[in-house]
Amino acid sequence: MSKTLTKYVCQSCGYVSPRWIGKCPNCSEWNSFVEEAATPVKASRKTGVSSKIEPVSFDQIEKEDVPRIQTTLIEFDRVLGGGLVPGSLILLGGDPGIGKSTLMMQMAIALKDHLVLYVTGEESVRQIKLRAERLNVSSAKNILLLAETNLDLILDVIDAGTPDLIIVDSIQTMYRPGMESAPAV
Repeated sequence: MSKTLTKYVCQSCGYVSPRWIGKCPNCSEWNSFVEEAATPVKASRKTGVSSKIEPVSFDQIEKEDVPRIQTTLIEFDRVLGGGLVPGSLILLGGDPGIGKSTLMMQMAIALKDHLVLYVTGEESVRQIKLRAERLNVSSAKNILLLAETNLDLILDVIDAGTPDLIIVDSIQTMYRPGMESAPAV
């Protein structure tokens, strides 16, 4: 009879412990650990794939100029190295209330020629519209708003509409049904 392996995961920061502890050593939250089943990982390095992979030296990689999408927010584009790279993922972080959501709304408004899906897990679509109105925008037909935290439902919307840009505000509120851990873990 095999023993069931368990782990304890902090629901605030995702820290994993082999046993329950009262205070998380990573984020200092109290009583945030939840017991989860741990799936054992096989120690085998063989995957059955016959292709051999090899590292490539830095000077063997050819430079490729990728056209960037200009947002017209000069400093934002500068930080991104000249604008948004198609197919890239950008994680914008910072303390609560410093203007991350406002900056993302300004960027979405600036991209008039691109269809933007703004997914909000923290605010209602009405609150997002109020923010846009504070930025003197009464109409932005290129922006679609979606208040949802279920990742499967969000992916269905993305598949149905194929937006040019997706803004998720904020990623830590998103969850996937069937996964045992809480959002942001």
